Amino acid sequence: MKTYLIVWFSSEGVIPSEVNSRLLSMGFEAVRGNYDFVYNWGRRADLNQVLAIGDKVNATLKGTKVLYKIETIPSD
Repeated sequence: MKTYLIVWFSSEGVIPSEVNSRLLSMGFEAVRGNYDFVYNWGRRADLNQVLAIGDKVNATLKGTKVLYKIETIPSD
């Protein structure tokens, strides 16, 4: 499974490199294309694990004035 993030920045928030550092420290990888970051589970994750990573993203980005979209999909 993989969890993808799309991130929207505000000129009133933290700089993009700070957001990048925070998400990389959580295990996300920066990617190019339709998404900005991906977390590769390397296995199937259950709903509670997916919710937990969402909670961590929320806590990590709290106060940054960053908006994000999170999407988890199964890998082939």
